[in-house]
Amino acid sequence: MGYYNNREKTEEAFVQNPLNPCYPEIVYRTGDVGRYNDRGELVFVSRKDYQIKHMGHRIELGEIEVHANSMDEVKMSACIYDMEAAKIVLFYMGTAGAAGIMGYLKERLPRYMLPNRIEQIDRMPFTANGKIDRIALKERIKESK
Repeated sequence: MGYYNNREKTEEAFVQNPLNPCYPEIVYRTGDVGRYNDRGELVFVSRKDYQIKHMGHRIELGEIEVHANSMDEVKMSACIYDMEAAKIVLFYMGTAGAAGIMGYLKERLPRYMLPNRIEQIDRMPFTANGKIDRIALKERIKESK
């Protein structure tokens, strides 16, 4: 039905289905970004709120993650934007080296989307809901300064 006692947030998240102009159909705007793959399946890419502005360009951090995760030697990755340093940091699990990942990404992404730092980690932190704990990764950036 909406957010309790928060009309503004309800109106922002619950909207008319843009694909259906024929009759009222309220849908929930999740903030997830997806795309259709070669088989016509809808695939989750990232969250809309992982969009940043870096070097004058709007960047979906999830797009960098998708390319990094497409490497066989990368089990999982997560990009974090270090606001203080204005740098993109890619954390990953796997056997690939940072130089190998950078070379792979250079072939697939524009220069402004390339991570400024690539860091291998043993375990990816997760929230209680099973999502990557990006707050813990941001803390890791602060600790390394």
